[in-house]
Amino acid sequence: MIKKTIKASFLLAFVLIFAILHITMSDIITAKADGVAEITMELSTGRILSAKNERIKLPMASTTKIMTALIVAEDCNLDEVVAVPDEAVGTEGSSIYLKNDEKLTIRDLLYGLMLRSGNDAAVALAIIHSGSTESFVEKMNEKARAIGANDTHFCNPNGLPAEGHYTTAYDLCLIARYAMNNQIFKEVVSTTNYTGDFRSFTNKNKLLYSFSGANGIKTGYTDRAGRCLVSSAVRDNMDVICVVLNCYDMYERSAKLLTDAFESFSLESISTDKIFSFNGTPCILSEVATVCVRSGEQLDYKILPAEPNDEGIVAKLQILDANDLIFTANLYSIK
Repeated sequence: MIKKTIKASFLLAFVLIFAILHITMSDIITAKADGVAEITMELSTGRILSAKNERIKLPMASTTKIMTALIVAEDCNLDEVVAVPDEAVGTEGSSIYLKNDEKLTIRDLLYGLMLRSGNDAAVALAIIHSGSTESFVEKMNEKARAIGANDTHFCNPNGLPAEGHYTTAYDLCLIARYAMNNQIFKEVVSTTNYTGDFRSFTNKNKLLYSFSGANGIKTGYTDRAGRCLVSSAVRDNMDVICVVLNCYDMYERSAKLLTDAFESFSLESISTDKIFSFNGTPCILSEVATVCVRSGEQLDYKILPAEPNDEGIVAKLQILDANDLIFTANLYSIK
C-alpha cells in the first residue's frame, strides 16, 4: 500500500512538473512569436502596405549599419585612402579582418560594412568620420531624430548587443527609405560583387540572388535580436521596402511580404491636366502626383476648403483608398 502511494505521488509530481515545463515552453514560444515585427512600405509615397508589431522596440543587430553607411555616404569622400584605426582591429563578431595601419579606401570599408557586415569596418568608419565611436553614435541618433525615427536609439555603429540599443520595424523602415534615396547608398547595397582598390567582397544578402527585382538592403543576426532583414525590391517602377525583426525565416517571410505588396498595390499618377471643382471654381494640382493604390479599390476624392492665403490655393485635395488617407495636396485655381 505504501509503495502504491509513493508511486502515485511520484507519478503526480511528474505530471505536474511536465505541465509546468510545457506551459513555460509554450509561453516562451508564444513570446518569441509575438516578438516578430514586420512592415512593408512603398518608397516614393511612404504608404504602409502591411504591418505587424511595427511599433515594438526591439534590438536590430547589424541592420544598425544602414545608419552607419548612410552617414558615411553623405559625408565622406569615398576615394580617400585611410589607415585602419587600432580600435577597429579585432572587433568581435562578423569581420572583414582589418589589420593595424592597413591602407584602403573609405569606399572599400563601406562595401565591407554592407556586403560582409564587417563590425570592424563599422568601428573604423565611425572613428574616421567623427574621431571616436562615441561622437559618431551621437550623429547616428541625431540623424534618426531628423528622419523621424523617434523610437530608435543607437549605442554603437555595428549593432553588437548593448542595453539601450533598439529600434522598431517602423523606424527602421523610415531610415531605410531615407537611405535608399541616396544614390551612393543604393548602389552599395544593391551590389552583389565588389572589386575595390584594396579589397573585394561578395554580398551575403541572399535575397539579391533569389528574388526578382531585389536591390538591397541589409541582414542582421545576434542571439538577442534574432534574424533581421531589411530588404528592398522594385517591380513595374514601384519600390517596396520590407523590414522583418526577430524573424527565423527572414528570407522566406520577406519574399512573401514583398510578393504580396507587388500583387496588391500599384502606383497611379494624377496629372496637372486633371481638373477638380471647388464651389464652382475649376482647380488643378501644381505638379504631377503619384499615389500608391490597392488593386481593385475605387479611389475616393475629397475636396476641402483651404485656409485663406496669398498663394492662390483655393482648396485641399484628399485621396482615400479603402478609407485610408493616402494623399493630400493643395489645389490651385486655373482661372
